[in-house]
Amino acid sequence: PAQLNCAAELLDRHASVDRDRPAFVTPAGTWTYGELLDAANRIARVLTEDCGVRPGNRVLLRGPNNPMMAACWFAVLKAGGVCVATMPLLRTRELAWMLERARVSLSLTDTRIAGELERAHEALAHPHRVVHFNAPGVAGSLESLMEGKATTFPNVATAADDVALIAFTSGTTGKAKGTMHFHRDVLAIADTFSKHVLRPEPDDIFCGSPPFAFTFGLGGLVIFPMRIGAASLLLEQASPPLLLEGIRAHGATVCFTAPTAYRAMLEGAREGGAGLLRRCVSAGEALPRATFEAWEQATGIRIIDGIGSTEMLHIFISAADDAIRPGSTGICVPGYRACVLDDAGNELPRGSIGRLAVRGPTGCRYLADEERQRGYVSNGWNVTGDAYVQDEDGYFWYQARADDMIISGGYNIAGPEVENVLLEHDSVRECAVIGVPDDERGHVVKAVVVLNEGVAANSDTVRTLQDFVKAEIAPYKYPRIIEFTAALPRTETGKLQRYRLREESA
Repeated sequence: PAQLNCAAELLDRHASVDRDRPAFVTPAGTWTYGELLDAANRIARVLTEDCGVRPGNRVLLRGPNNPMMAACWFAVLKAGGVCVATMPLLRTRELAWMLERARVSLSLTDTRIAGELERAHEALAHPHRVVHFNAPGVAGSLESLMEGKATTFPNVATAADDVALIAFTSGTTGKAKGTMHFHRDVLAIADTFSKHVLRPEPDDIFCGSPPFAFTFGLGGLVIFPMRIGAASLLLEQASPPLLLEGIRAHGATVCFTAPTAYRAMLEGAREGGAGLLRRCVSAGEALPRATFEAWEQATGIRIIDGIGSTEMLHIFISAADDAIRPGSTGICVPGYRACVLDDAGNELPRGSIGRLAVRGPTGCRYLADEERQRGYVSNGWNVTGDAYVQDEDGYFWYQARADDMIISGGYNIAGPEVENVLLEHDSVRECAVIGVPDDERGHVVKAVVVLNEGVAANSDTVRTLQDFVKAEIAPYKYPRIIEFTAALPRTETGKLQRYRLREESA
């Protein structure tokens, strides 16, 4: 419809039918749909009555995944505001950039991580207020302001194409960019990927590691379950061991996390099982076939791979169950179209490597960045920056980020293909492959490797890994340089930052 407030669809609609239905499960207890609605309505009254929030105002949210963070998210939407959720680990400089870029007038922050935001607040030139939550009994806290407020609130009659949230990209290529999404976009991702590919059930309990500020996590832990009246397990700390522990302890059935987390949970899943899990979704970076196969062997579950982007809000290519072809990202999610383009914007024939382009019910809208907008959207297509091949059956096969394709001695080499082979070796825990300049070949393949415990980081291991790659794929693809490291640079959401490795090599 032309008029739509997505908070009413996700929260009010279910609370009006069954207030006692669990919405969020935490190690500390459970919040029902009714309790969540009451809290969101009280916060919405604080925003409008005490903080001066008006429709269209931007409100920054900062906190780990917990029910109060979710209640604040819904409250902002109910008040007609625009949610600007941020990663808990961001520092003062990054927060100040987002506050300025989005012209945020009010920030709600979990009091336990308020310090960096308070320092960013002090440096701002425009008016800005900070209110702490999860601080009961503290004067001026959100909880104190909520006292005495009515548990009802007349939702602002937002238009379906009013901006509901500004999501900042996770910074895999440098400084984060703001992307804007409408109220209808929020429901569209639930009615496409979740409804037709994931196919959850109302009795499911979702779980995962991504923060709400990462749209992969917002969809998987809030939007998808609440679209059908299901529940989510919210863990403030969701490292792989804690995530697996939570899955078993709370009976989670649907998991959203990154490929690296599935790989890290393998040993625990082999030893103690994966509880009641029946659905596993991977996104954020390409799922290595080695990880897919190892997880299926350990748990019997086929990971649902998918590609999405902050610009598109969520997943637009994926496959589930018998439709999965290991190593392929999948086919177009119903509602989306995709193709592979050449550098001139022309569609390439099947089997050709080119730039992935997609269109559908969601699309890219950068915040105050017309130049970048023109670079991402071309002739109605959203061009993601990923290099792909589409086969004759319509399946899309990831090659690399467009800027991660390595041309060495005239050969095109996809870094992720080399990574996947290295990951099959027992000595390798994690790895990243980049191209580095070379006078003779233009570029050569370099692998940065995190070794498993007890493996020596020496020249013998280098030769062993190089020989292994040569034996598995074309020899010209082997890493001529191998460097060992204790950890790879990643964003807070687990995405590999290859640009940092390239900068360090340069």
